[in-house]
Amino acid sequence: HVPQGPVCSNLGLKPGQRLTVKGKIAPNAKSFVMNLGKDATLLGLHFNPRFDAHGDVNTIVCNSKKVEEWGAEHRETVFPFQKGGTAEITFGVNQNDVTVHLPGHQFTFPNRLNLPVFDYFDTQGDFTLQSISWE
Repeated sequence: HVPQGPVCSNLGLKPGQRLTVKGKIAPNAKSFVMNLGKDATLLGLHFNPRFDAHGDVNTIVCNSKKVEEWGAEHRETVFPFQKGGTAEITFGVNQNDVTVHLPGHQFTFPNRLNLPVFDYFDTQGDFTLQSISWE
Protein backbone atom coordinates (compact mmCIF):
# COMPACT_ATOMS: atom_id res chain seq x y z
CA HIS A 1 0.00 0.00 0.00
CA VAL A 2 1.40 3.35 -1.06
CA PRO A 3 0.93 6.08 1.54
CA GLN A 4 -1.25 8.87 0.23
CA GLY A 5 -0.43 12.44 1.07
CA PRO A 6 -2.69 15.48 0.92
CA VAL A 7 -4.87 15.99 -2.13
CA CYS A 8 -5.63 19.37 -3.68
CA SER A 9 -8.60 19.50 -6.03
CA ASN A 10 -9.31 23.15 -6.90
CA LEU A 11 -5.94 24.58 -7.89
CA GLY A 12 -7.06 26.24 -11.12
CA LEU A 13 -3.51 26.35 -12.53
CA LYS A 14 -3.52 27.89 -15.98
CA PRO A 15 -0.73 28.56 -18.49
CA GLY A 16 1.71 31.06 -17.02
CA GLN A 17 1.18 29.85 -13.48
CA ARG A 18 3.36 27.62 -11.37
CA LEU A 19 3.07 25.28 -8.45
CA THR A 20 5.93 24.89 -5.96
CA VAL A 21 6.08 21.83 -3.74
CA LYS A 22 8.45 21.38 -0.82
CA GLY A 23 8.87 18.36 1.38
CA LYS A 24 11.00 15.70 2.96
CA ILE A 25 12.10 12.45 1.39
CA ALA A 26 12.02 9.37 3.62
CA PRO A 27 15.45 8.05 4.73
CA ASN A 28 14.68 4.64 3.22
CA ALA A 29 12.83 5.98 0.20
CA LYS A 30 12.17 3.68 -2.75
CA SER A 31 10.10 6.15 -4.78
CA PHE A 32 7.57 8.92 -4.56
CA VAL A 33 4.93 10.34 -6.84
CA MET A 34 3.38 13.71 -7.60
CA ASN A 35 0.33 13.85 -9.82
CA LEU A 36 -1.01 16.93 -11.60
CA GLY A 37 -4.18 16.88 -13.64
CA LYS A 38 -7.88 17.56 -13.91
CA ASP A 39 -8.79 14.97 -11.27
CA ALA A 40 -7.57 11.57 -10.05
CA THR A 41 -8.59 9.90 -13.32
CA LEU A 42 -7.12 12.45 -15.74
CA LEU A 43 -3.47 13.04 -14.94
CA GLY A 44 -1.57 15.41 -17.19
CA LEU A 45 1.66 14.72 -15.34
CA HIS A 46 2.56 11.70 -13.22
CA PHE A 47 5.97 12.59 -11.78
CA ASN A 48 7.74 9.58 -10.22
CA PRO A 49 11.33 9.81 -8.94
CA ARG A 50 12.56 6.26 -8.33
CA PHE A 51 15.50 5.59 -6.04
CA ASP A 52 15.05 1.86 -6.55
CA ALA A 53 11.66 0.76 -7.84
CA HIS A 54 10.25 -1.18 -10.79
CA GLY A 55 13.76 -1.91 -12.08
CA ASP A 56 14.75 1.77 -12.16
CA VAL A 57 17.55 3.21 -10.04
CA ASN A 58 17.91 6.97 -9.53
CA THR A 59 15.63 7.75 -12.45
CA ILE A 60 12.70 10.13 -12.80
CA VAL A 61 9.82 8.55 -14.71
CA CYS A 62 7.03 10.76 -16.03
CA ASN A 63 3.80 9.74 -17.67
CA SER A 64 0.21 10.75 -18.30
CA LYS A 65 -2.95 8.83 -17.49
CA LYS A 66 -6.39 8.99 -19.05
CA VAL A 67 -8.79 7.06 -16.83
CA GLU A 68 -7.10 3.61 -16.76
CA GLU A 69 -4.87 4.17 -19.76
CA TRP A 70 -1.24 5.15 -19.22
CA GLY A 71 0.78 6.87 -21.93
CA ALA A 72 4.39 6.26 -22.90
CA GLU A 73 6.92 6.60 -20.10
CA HIS A 74 9.39 9.47 -20.30
CA ARG A 75 12.66 9.06 -18.38
CA GLU A 76 15.03 11.68 -17.03
CA THR A 77 18.43 10.47 -15.87
CA VAL A 78 19.26 13.62 -13.91
CA PHE A 79 18.40 12.75 -10.33
CA PRO A 80 18.90 15.58 -7.81
CA PHE A 81 17.18 13.81 -4.91
CA GLN A 82 18.70 12.22 -1.82
CA LYS A 83 17.17 9.81 0.65
CA GLY A 84 16.42 11.61 3.87
CA GLY A 85 16.86 14.96 2.14
CA THR A 86 14.49 17.73 1.25
CA ALA A 87 13.04 18.36 -2.18
CA GLU A 88 11.73 21.49 -3.82
CA ILE A 89 10.03 21.04 -7.17
CA THR A 90 8.26 23.66 -9.24
CA PHE A 91 5.80 22.75 -11.97
CA GLY A 92 5.31 25.55 -14.49
CA VAL A 93 2.17 25.24 -16.60
CA ASN A 94 2.55 26.30 -20.24
CA GLN A 95 0.18 26.22 -23.20
CA ASN A 96 1.35 22.84 -24.48
CA ASP A 97 3.48 21.36 -21.72
CA VAL A 98 4.57 21.49 -18.11
CA THR A 99 8.07 22.60 -17.17
CA VAL A 100 9.46 20.72 -14.20
CA HIS A 101 12.08 22.75 -12.31
CA LEU A 102 14.42 20.68 -10.16
CA PRO A 103 17.54 21.79 -8.30
CA GLY A 104 20.01 22.59 -11.10
CA HIS A 105 17.90 21.02 -13.84
CA GLN A 106 14.67 21.44 -15.72
CA PHE A 107 12.75 19.57 -18.39
CA THR A 108 9.36 19.75 -20.05
CA PHE A 109 6.62 17.16 -20.34
CA PRO A 110 3.91 17.55 -23.01
CA ASN A 111 0.30 18.25 -22.05
CA ARG A 112 -0.91 15.10 -23.80
CA LEU A 113 -4.48 15.41 -22.55
CA ASN A 114 -4.66 19.06 -23.68
CA LEU A 115 -5.90 20.07 -20.23
CA PRO A 116 -6.76 23.79 -20.22
CA VAL A 117 -6.38 23.95 -16.46
CA PHE A 118 -4.73 21.79 -13.80
CA ASP A 119 -7.03 21.51 -10.79
CA TYR A 120 -5.74 18.37 -9.13
CA PHE A 121 -2.53 17.62 -7.25
CA ASP A 122 -1.54 14.78 -4.96
CA THR A 123 1.56 13.16 -3.53
CA GLN A 124 2.13 9.49 -2.78
CA GLY A 125 4.96 7.31 -1.56
CA ASP A 126 8.08 8.09 0.43
CA PHE A 127 7.60 11.85 0.59
CA THR A 128 6.16 14.11 3.28
CA LEU A 129 4.65 17.32 1.94
CA GLN A 130 5.73 20.37 3.95
CA SER A 131 4.43 23.23 1.85
CA ILE A 132 2.66 23.88 -1.39
CA SER A 133 2.25 27.25 -3.04
CA TRP A 134 1.10 28.48 -6.38
CA GLU A 135 1.18 31.77 -8.25
